[in-house]
Amino acid sequence: MLDQVEDWLRRRSWSAADRPLPELLDAKRRSGATVSVVLPALDEEETVGEIVAAIRRDLMEALPLVDELLVVDSGSVDRTAAEATAAGARVVHRDEILPRLPVEPGKGEVLWRSLLVTTGDIVCFVDSDLRAFDSTFVSGIVGPLLTDPGVSFVKAMYDRPFDTEAGSIPAGGGRVTELVARPLLNLHWPLLAGFVQPLGGEYAARRSLLERLPFPTGYGVELGLLVDALGLVGLDALAQVDVGVRHHRHQDAPALGRMAATIYRTALDRLKTPDELVTPELVQFHRTAAGFTPSTTEVALVERPPVATVPEYRRRRPQGAHPAE
Repeated sequence: MLDQVEDWLRRRSWSAADRPLPELLDAKRRSGATVSVVLPALDEEETVGEIVAAIRRDLMEALPLVDELLVVDSGSVDRTAAEATAAGARVVHRDEILPRLPVEPGKGEVLWRSLLVTTGDIVCFVDSDLRAFDSTFVSGIVGPLLTDPGVSFVKAMYDRPFDTEAGSIPAGGGRVTELVARPLLNLHWPLLAGFVQPLGGEYAARRSLLERLPFPTGYGVELGLLVDALGLVGLDALAQVDVGVRHHRHQDAPALGRMAATIYRTALDRLKTPDELVTPELVQFHRTAAGFTPSTTEVALVERPPVATVPEYRRRRPQGAHPAE
């Protein structure tokens, strides 16, 4: 590990307990910063309500740390929107945001569009499939942004067990992180080697940074944002906070393969590789009556430009003050 990364780990890695909630509220009042929490959601009726309820109860009603709680529904066919609304979130459908622009599939598309319908100086993203959710996931990663003006981007770090019907395997989750993302970052962006959960879906950042970053529309969004933030503001403006244990729904191996290919494709684009990637494809196999049958998925890379370049965003949020800076 680079000496610079070892130093960063000592100075920019914290526990959520390092910043008690009253301290965060005092810092928020002094700075005048506002906080938005965004949950991207697709068919998450079983979990989204519990997450929304915990954030509203702990961080809006008991203590006014969060100013805005938004669920962006990206086409659910279950009761995701109803459950989120009943629990106290504002729900906006992805397709209603910037309707002049055709929608691309993927989580990154939802996160990018959410910047056009939120107002917080600090924006916190939380996945909507988390189980046994604790509001520390929000307060923990928002904390450094409220108390340290030198921090611009904060990732959550946590234990990630692999939960099965037969039981839980400690540290068994995060397979794409360990097999794809971590090797890529260590080999090509060694300054990011200190991040425990580089692909985690829980992170917070200053709007003034997010609006200058391009957003890959698919699974590569977390790696893309992390790499691009490093290039834009430098390692010392990045941080991570230990928030405990993350329980969530796990995907099957073929889905993980598609995720891995998209993440690798995102990394290749940032490496400006000379490889020919005109129509990259991932071929996978499944058994049928005829034997092993191939299926092909195009590994496309679509990126949305920095939202600060979008005319509708500039009209809604004119250039100027960001109180949390």
